[in-house]
Amino acid sequence: MSASSRFNIGEAAARSGVTAKLVRHYESLGLLQAVERTEAGYRQYSDKAVHTLRFIKRARGVGLSMAQITELLTLWQNRRRSSSDVRKIASRHLDQLNQRVLAIESMRQMLEHVVECCESLHRPDCPIPQERETQSVSAVTRKGQTR
Repeated sequence: MSASSRFNIGEAAARSGVTAKLVRHYESLGLLQAVERTEAGYRQYSDKAVHTLRFIKRARGVGLSMAQITELLTLWQNRRRSSSDVRKIASRHLDQLNQRVLAIESMRQMLEHVVECCESLHRPDCPIPQERETQSVSAVTRKGQTR
């Protein structure tokens, strides 16, 4: 790799959209492959490390756990993996993401309903968000109690 494709921790953080503290944290968890250091001991991150950091940020953004991210990164970095292993794990994560999408859509619909019902800014009796019959949300908090 050329010298231009090496970045200090600040540059790697800026390019990936995470903080330098998170870069060090992910490195301590073993999510980044060995990071080279300069003679002075400064970390030098490659384009691949920045790509990995971007992936971690996106995966965290959609709610994947660190264990799930570790599993996916391990598969990605293992060149002897089988396609069926990758497909099985990716399918499982896809199913979980689809469930989250449904839950988010349900919440969006509920909030749209509240906005419609509270058109007047001076109305004191706006409805408290409630679960609709067709929604798949298992429990909704109403005045601090789960029904």
